[in-house]
Amino acid sequence: MHYDYDLITIGAGSGGVAASRRSAALGARVLIAEASRVGGTCVIRGCVPKKLMMYAAGFADSLQDARGYGWDFGEARFDMGRWAATKAKEIDRLENIYGTMLANAKVELVRGHARIVAPHTVEINGQRHTAERILIAAGGAPSSHAIPGLEHAMDSTALLDLQTVPDSLLVIGGGFIALEFASIMARLGAQVHLAYRNELPLRGFDHDLRVRVAGALQQAGVTLHQGVGLERLERDADGFVLHRADGSTVRASAALNATGRHPNVEGLGLDSVGVQLNKKGAIEVDAFSRTSVDHIWAVGDVTDRVNLTPVAIAEGRAFAETEFGGTPRQIDHSLVASAVFTLPPIGTVGLTEEEAAKQGPVDVYVSDFRPMKDAFFDGNNRSYMKLLADANTGKVLGLHMIGADAPEIIQSLAVALSCGATKADFDRTIALHPSAAEEFVLMREPARRVGEAPAAAPASH
Repeated sequence: MHYDYDLITIGAGSGGVAASRRSAALGARVLIAEASRVGGTCVIRGCVPKKLMMYAAGFADSLQDARGYGWDFGEARFDMGRWAATKAKEIDRLENIYGTMLANAKVELVRGHARIVAPHTVEINGQRHTAERILIAAGGAPSSHAIPGLEHAMDSTALLDLQTVPDSLLVIGGGFIALEFASIMARLGAQVHLAYRNELPLRGFDHDLRVRVAGALQQAGVTLHQGVGLERLERDADGFVLHRADGSTVRASAALNATGRHPNVEGLGLDSVGVQLNKKGAIEVDAFSRTSVDHIWAVGDVTDRVNLTPVAIAEGRAFAETEFGGTPRQIDHSLVASAVFTLPPIGTVGLTEEEAAKQGPVDVYVSDFRPMKDAFFDGNNRSYMKLLADANTGKVLGLHMIGADAPEIIQSLAVALSCGATKADFDRTIALHPSAAEEFVLMREPARRVGEAPAAAPASH
């Protein structure tokens, strides 16, 4: 059968663009459909503008630190409107770059909502197109069903478009998006309240990082409302009020819903061709990103595997290499570094201490210190590093850090973990001095040993 295209990609975010460009480079005829802006969540309304806002917030700390180094200047004032205008220009520039990359790759871009209407057939703006293969890369969307009333709060997209800093801000959620914006907005001048139901934020991260990031938020002036269930959010003439399970309330003039995201599958027509979803509403795929329908694939957040931009890009490229390059490739999701861009930031890769301890005896090495920069003027910031090594083999199982430059340091060390580095490899590495990163190769004695050797299997008779 003749098809209009070899590939139709639904979604021009990071994963979709990577897959489409690589497929076209390998000779495929490719159409990519995008209902919003080219670049997707990360570039347009996610990690890129968020980090630009983090840089803006970081100057609040830098200006204060500068006084400790002898600088003297007048009162500083942050202009949110000016930042927003500059940010908008930068996002426009990046979107244009993505469009140019698609055009140079000879990928046809069609703007509009895409819907699968029949096998091998996608409808965009009322026009039908056929393809031998269909790739779904529609990403994720903010969720607002955790408690009643969340639909009245801002999501992260709206917060990034604010023209003024609210007097007070209620951030609802305990994940990385919630913590990042709480950290940022406190430094930009808002009185921030962070509410979540667990005792500690960042569920799934190493316990010691969770404890320290909570302390860092409080040090920045964020009021934590933790350990109590959240019942409903109400909006009134004065702003927002959050009702908690113990009868207490939290009030602020503005509210941010940061309770999480869900796979963006609504309106894609998946049921029309039998694409299966899992219990969380994500598209079920195998190791090659194949769905339950033999000519349809899915990559990125819509599959809810590891919801990070570089993972979506890797999955997209692996799909292209497998289907059009004749080189079958799978992505290993077991060792992916991640960062939380609070101030100070977090970097982490590998197993947490709790996860590692379940696998057998683990030596835990830690370094907790005040960086040179802060020690000079008696500052309060600290850096914390943790290295986990298998007590029997010495293989490094996890690296965790909170402190200045943590994401940059962990990204470099992730290479060592992917190569199977041992504690002995770290020990024989000469330190780069003076630096914070050198602490990872100067940890000589474990702080503790955790975990037990797995029980021996009973003898068979």
